[in-house]
Amino acid sequence: MTADDVLSILTVLRDADVDIWIGGGWGIDALVGEQTRRHRDLDLLHRQDQEPSVVAALADAGFVETLDWRPVRFVVTDPAGREIDLHPLAFAADGSAVQSSPDPQQPFVYPPSCFVTGTILGTTVPCLSPEQQVYFHRGYDPADHDRHDMAQLRRVFGIATHF
Repeated sequence: MTADDVLSILTVLRDADVDIWIGGGWGIDALVGEQTRRHRDLDLLHRQDQEPSVVAALADAGFVETLDWRPVRFVVTDPAGREIDLHPLAFAADGSAVQSSPDPQQPFVYPPSCFVTGTILGTTVPCLSPEQQVYFHRGYDPADHDRHDMAQLRRVFGIATHF
C-alpha cells in the first residue's frame, strides 16, 4: 500500500461523503508527517451508520470483502491486492466513540480528543492521535513493525509507550 494508494482511497471515500480516520501504521506515519516504513494494508475507522456508503464506494473502486469479523472489523481487497482493514465506530453525542471488541464487555473506547489530523505527501488527512495509537498497541506481543511504529511516536512526540 503506497502513499498514493492511501490518498486515492481517501478521495474515493471523501467523494462518498463519509467520515473516516486512518489508524495503524499509516496513521502513525500521517502523525509524523512522513512514510517511515512499507505498509501491507490501510487501517480505516468509519462511522458505523455510514458503513453502507463506505462499502458501496469501495465496491465501486473494485474492492470486495475478503474477511468479516463484524462487529469488530472487516477487510476489503482489490484485484491489485490492496487491502483495507475497516473498523466501525458507534459515536456518542459528545464526539466519543466505541468499537466492538472480541470481548463484548470491553469495547474499544475512543475519546473525542483522539480524532486528529496528520499529513501524507503534504496532504492533510484524518487520523488517530498518538495517545490512541499507543492505546491500541498494548495487550499483545509486538511485531517488528509495531516496535518501529512506537519508536516513531517516541521520537516525534516524546510519548511513553509500553514497548
